[in-house]
This record gives sequence, C-alpha cells and structure tokens, in this order.
Amino acid sequence: MSSITTELAAVLRTVRRPGDFFASGTVDSPPPRLDVDGVGTIAFPLLPIQAEQLIAVAERAPYGRGEETLVDTTVRRTWQIAPDRVRLGGKHWAGTLEAILARVADGLGTGDGIAAEFYKLLVYDQGSFFVSHRDTEKVPGMFATLVVALPSESTGGELVVRHKDREVRLDLRCEDLSEAAFAAFYADCVHEVLPITTGSRLVLVYSLVRRGKGPKLEPPSYESEQAHVAALLRAWGAGKRSQDDHTPEKVIYPLDHAYTPAELAFDTLKGADAAVARVLVAAASQAGCDLYTALVSIEESGTAEYVDNGGYRGRWREPDLAAGEVDNRYATLSEWRRPDGSRPTLAALPIEDEELSPPDAFDDMEPDDEDFTEATGNEGATFERTYSRAALVMWPSERTFAVLNQAGLAVTLPYLADLADLAERWATDGADRQAPLWDQAHELAGHMLSTWPSRHWYPRQNKAPSEIAQMLAVLTRLHDGAHVEAFLSGIVVHGFDKSDNDAVLGALGLLSPDRIAALTERIIAGAARLSLDACAALLARVVAILSPGRSAYSGAAAALIDALPGGDLPPKAESDDDEEEEEEEEDGWLENDWRPDSWPGGRTVQPQLIVDLFAGVVPVGDALAARAADHILNWRSTYSLDAILVPAFRKLIDMPEINGSAAVQQLHAICVEHLRTRIAKPLEAPKDWSRDGTIGCKCRNCAEVNRFLVHPMERTWILRAAEPDRRHVEDAIRHARCDLDVKTERRGRPYSLICTKNQAAYDRRVKQRREDLADLERLAG
Repeated sequence: MSSITTELAAVLRTVRRPGDFFASGTVDSPPPRLDVDGVGTIAFPLLPIQAEQLIAVAERAPYGRGEETLVDTTVRRTWQIAPDRVRLGGKHWAGTLEAILARVADGLGTGDGIAAEFYKLLVYDQGSFFVSHRDTEKVPGMFATLVVALPSESTGGELVVRHKDREVRLDLRCEDLSEAAFAAFYADCVHEVLPITTGSRLVLVYSLVRRGKGPKLEPPSYESEQAHVAALLRAWGAGKRSQDDHTPEKVIYPLDHAYTPAELAFDTLKGADAAVARVLVAAASQAGCDLYTALVSIEESGTAEYVDNGGYRGRWREPDLAAGEVDNRYATLSEWRRPDGSRPTLAALPIEDEELSPPDAFDDMEPDDEDFTEATGNEGATFERTYSRAALVMWPSERTFAVLNQAGLAVTLPYLADLADLAERWATDGADRQAPLWDQAHELAGHMLSTWPSRHWYPRQNKAPSEIAQMLAVLTRLHDGAHVEAFLSGIVVHGFDKSDNDAVLGALGLLSPDRIAALTERIIAGAARLSLDACAALLARVVAILSPGRSAYSGAAAALIDALPGGDLPPKAESDDDEEEEEEEEDGWLENDWRPDSWPGGRTVQPQLIVDLFAGVVPVGDALAARAADHILNWRSTYSLDAILVPAFRKLIDMPEINGSAAVQQLHAICVEHLRTRIAKPLEAPKDWSRDGTIGCKCRNCAEVNRFLVHPMERTWILRAAEPDRRHVEDAIRHARCDLDVKTERRGRPYSLICTKNQAAYDRRVKQRREDLADLERLAG
C-alpha cells in the first residue's frame, strides 16, 4: 500500500470546512425597485442623466483613518447616499438577495445563519476609485462586506481583494438588465476599487452579520495542512527519481459531491470539495506537481448469479439476478480541467488500483447503471455495470510523460510524432526552443520503450504502418541512436513484419557499421523463427544498402540459414524406387497443391523467401550460399520445385549477380532438368471413360466409386442414400481429387448424389504443360 495515497488522504480528511476569503458571481433576476429621495425611481440599466441626478443629491464618500472619518479624493473618489434616503423593493428582490446570500455563505464557508444589513448606496462615475483599505465594523457582529452591482454601462472599476499572499481581481460589470453582479469578502481583507474608465456604476453595500451567537467568523485557514500536503508531494516527486521507486505515477483523490462533465471544474466545486481543492492547488504549486479535476469512469462485466427472493404469500416467484464475480474491468480518467479552467489536450488515462487515495475509496461505490442478461442454452447469466465519480488527480510535473505513457501506444505514438514535427519545424526556422522539445521527445521515447507491450508478436493483416514501424520512424527523425539500438535489440528481435523493413533500415542508418552488422545478426537470430520472410528481406537489403563490408554479415547469414524450416521427419534419401512419387508429380497435383511445411504462426514457405535468402547470403560468401542450397535440397518436400523453387527462379534469373553463384546455379539446373523431364513425357487425352480409382476408403460406397471410376464405358453413377452417407462419399471424392463432378438431386426420399466423370486431371496436365514451357523458355533461354 503506497504511503503517499494513505498519508495524503489522512491530511485532506481534516479539510472539511469549505469556503475562501471571497465569493463572487452573478444572478439572473429582475433588478429591484429602487427609489431615492430627490431623484425618484431609478431606471435600469442606469441612465447617464439619472447618474448625474444621483450625484447631485449624494455626498462625497469618506474613509476612516484610525478613529477619524475623512474626505480625501486622492484616497477615495466616489459618491454615497445614506440608507434612510433609499428604498429597495420589488416582488423578486427579497428572493434575489436570499439567493445571493446562499451563494455567499457557501463561498465564504460560513454555513447558514448570516444576514445582510443595508449600509449605503454608492455611485461611481468616470474616474471614481478607492485605494487599498480595510473595512471597519459598521454594526455589531459584522464579519464581512457584500457589494451588489446593479445593471449599468461602465468599464474598469475592478474590485481587487487581498488576503495574506493571495489576490483576486473581480469584475462587477453587469450591463444586462436581468443580471446583477455580487462580491463578498471578509472584513479583514485589504481591498481596493480600480478607477472607472467609462460610464457610471451603481452599487448596493451591505454589512454581513451572523444571526445568533458564536465565535467571530474568519476566512478558512489551512496553512498547516497545506504545508503538510506540499511536503508529502515534494517527497513523492523526489522519490520518483530513484530507480527503486515503487510509488504510483499519479494520485487520484475522489470528490464527495457528484458533478456532470459540464459542471466539473475548480470554480464549481462544492462544500468540502472546494476546500480540499484550494489546499491542493496551493500545495501542488509549491511542490512542482500538476493538478487536475477529472471524471472517473468505470465499466465492469462478469457472471451473474440467481438468488432466491423468498417468494411472497406462498406464491413462487422467479429468482432474482445478482452480480457475481467481475471478469472485466476498465477504469479511466477523462474530462480534464486545470485550476485556471483551461482544458488540456490529455487523452483518457487508465486508473491503477494503487493510485487511489485513500486506497479503499471505491470499495462501497454504488453503480450508476446495472444491466443483467438471462442465461441461455449456451451461456450463463451475465451483468454489466458502470460507475461515474469526480476526482482530483495529481502527479509530479517532471513525470508528465510517464503518466501519459500509461495511456498506451495509441496515444503516445501520435504525441511523440507531434513532438518530432514541432522540433523539426523550429529547428528549420532557427528557433531556440527546439532543444527542450528534443529532450521531451527523448524522455517520452524512453518511457515508451520501458513499457512496450510484451504480448506475443504475430503477423499483421492490415496494411497500415505497424507500431514498430511508427516508433522506429520517429526515433530516426529524432536522431535518437541510443533508443534505436535499445528498441531493435529489445523489441524487434521478438518479431516484426516485412513491411517494417523500411523503418528498420532507416533506424540502422543512424548507427556505426559495426553496430549495424551486430544488430542485424541479433535481430535475425531472435526474430527469424516467427519473422523468417522479414528477416530474409532485411538481410538482402542491409547487405545491398548499408554494407560495412559484406563479410561482417556472416553471422547474420548463418543465423538466417539456421532458421530455415524443414520437415517434421528427417530428410528422405533419394533412390531409384520413387517411381510412384514421380508419377504423382507428373500428374501435376502433388507439388502444385501440396502445402509446404510451416513454422510457428502458421506461416508457409513462399518463393520470395528463396529470392531474399540468396540475395542476402550470396554476397556474404560462397560457403554460406552452398550451405543454404544443401538445406533446400535435403528438404525437398518443404521446398517444392513447382510451388517454391521454379517461381523463385523466375525472379532470380533477372539477378545475374546472385544467379551466378555456384550454389544458385546448382538449384537452377535442377529446376531446368525438372521442367524438361516433365515436358518430355507424353500428354494424351483420355480415349475412354476410365479414370484412376484413387479413393483410399474401403467402405462399400467408396469401393463402388472406385469401381465406377476405372470402368471405361460408364460416365455417370448415382448414389441414392441418406445425407450422412452422401456427405461421406462427396468428401472422399473431393479429398482424392477424382475426375468427377458431383451434385445432389433433391427429388424423392432419400436424395440422390449424381457423379459424372470429367477430364480434370488431363486439363491440369495441359495447363501444367503450358506453364512448364513458359518457365523453361525463361529459365533456360
């Protein structure tokens, strides 16, 4: 259990009183009915002529200095009208003032039980201001001041409030007729009104007092808790620099209240959530941590269980379903907000159990939605449920890329590419900012390599660039030779696609010649078992493009030859007794349609493998080329003449630098002789309807098919039988590749299987003869 999550939760639990030294906002409500002696009813928004009339009946507002009350327009320039000359009314105003007080009580953290006593009406015209000062106690029990700005047209005049080392600037403009702005602050706060630059403003000033007895209200203060939290966060950040650190990458502190994604922001947090957030904002800033609000989303699914509900009044009831064991769980963070209200471009990040503060924060959480699926004949009952919760999320700023790396390659690969784009653009422009970007990109690449998925490599089906190719391409653009070497020796050696070779070659180009040769050998030795085609193509291209000296690749070439697949049985010695097999090959089906032996992953030998094999091995040395040729000759069942070698030599014949090798010429000669031998054999169409009876099954129906096949006069045979018998005979015919067309006639009972002789074997030989002639002309021409 991580100490940062438990200790942080213990401190933050003591921060229960919400509130701050100020509260501000706007309310949507009709303005009050305002009557002023000597002026009459005031229209809103405030008209310039009425502003002049109000000033005419007002007096200069004084200020207090010690026990004196002074008027000095260099300190305070504004106008006031005493409360006994002002009457506030209107059917909505009482409710509006109560709504303002409720928000003020929440913002100041006072709770219920406060009242507002009207103090005076202030008129600010152009140039009006009030320098920094503190309010004196106007009435017994006063603890704060509330100002309400009524609709008027003005600019400037911001209210600046300071408390200890904090300062806020509040804009009280409200030109809309249905809007009033308010601000409240504790009486001991220093505040000032900046000059009005245009227009006039009308402000109601209230003294806030506490109803009933109790200690004097003061702004919430959590200096000691803030210092404790800052110390915890600093120690956490320092520990993350250690190699032995096992603390979580981020800390997630769930909030008490529920928030929609639109509501979730620092300035809309409620109650104790707001108090905790204020402590964390200050502490995180001091400790060098990033802090966000985020939405926790959890999806769970698993098996459901039937539970007895007991029935009622003796009647039986269907049992209920209850959630059982959770099989799948996905927890993510999204909807990010910074303390300043901005939205960072952060992707959804996963949640690790050890990141919760406190660790048991989600143990008793109720799901927002839960659905059950009844059991069927094949599957048991299941459930799906979702949870949603708001949280504060933090991590050391210098670990941002480690946190981002938790989102996986789908997020980090595009992000890393964007960093490379920006760094290259700034480098081209000659800007000085590219160096930090290079550092950030290298840092992120290191995190990505350290957590690169260790899942078993398998061949890809789509044509989009693989994650391996994308990563190598970006590392190459970043000229990050160290990470290139680590990635090739740690990731690529476990398997890669042939389509990745462009990226592999580009990355190898960053390294020295001796490292290129060493890494090529290591890649082939490690990956050839699963990526033989890719390894052969890589060796061929490396030898041709990046060669530091072709003999340097002897180890890589030997590793490739060692990985060449063979059969499951030892090589079969050639003899003169293989006449039957030769006859089968003459028929043109054994080699053309037989599937060569495969290696792990279900991959089969392809002709291009032979081309790339010799393109990579021949330049390295004649001995290695002879060794590769010997292997192929020893495993003729794997390296079929018709399926593998002849198609390979269609390409090799155009590569004289490779085809000139003695080992390749040996295989070339064998292919040419094979074609000549088969072409020399007579090719004659059947003279009657006798065909080879090649079905191996000895059942009565299959034996009858064999008898029918060899009969020279019979062309059609009908089997009237049940469906299993018909299917068995049809499968046997298809497997033995008999010269028969079959169809089912669905008349009467049982149905009939109609078998009609064709000359498919002869047609195959004719096709094979045309191909052999073309191949012989190309290979021997």
